[in-house]
Amino acid sequence: MKRAAWYVVAGVVAGFASVLGLHGRAGPPSIVAQPKSTGGGPSPAASRPGAARAADPAQPAGPARQATGSVVQYGYGELSVKVTVQGSQITGVSVPVLRTAEPYSQQLAAQVLPMLKHEVLAAHSARINAVSGATYTSQAYADSIQSALDKLHVK
Repeated sequence: MKRAAWYVVAGVVAGFASVLGLHGRAGPPSIVAQPKSTGGGPSPAASRPGAARAADPAQPAGPARQATGSVVQYGYGELSVKVTVQGSQITGVSVPVLRTAEPYSQQLAAQVLPMLKHEVLAAHSARINAVSGATYTSQAYADSIQSALDKLHVK
């Protein structure tokens, strides 16, 4: 009976050590962003003069305007989306605030946010399809986009 207990204890210790070993390894880079108090720097596309116009010659003329949507809390954290528009066309989207509750949520967000950005830029609207498996994140993203568009008075 005492030998069986020893094997159980040894198994539990070995399992615990392997779990700690997995969590101790360096994972993917963190995507958690904190709000910038200085308003942030230009996006990579904005740092190249004429890059946005060269990509879409039918883009409306006029100054580019930006607004940051409200911070939306969802089941796994909170996020906020910054939108750049020119005329009524959405020309840029970034996520200045993303706080997640756990590492898995960070990984999921890293995969989902580029898909959601593509959806918004294609639709030029907050009315986008949710990404399967990331419904709450998709809804929070769309809500923050709509908040930013409301601040810019864009439909």
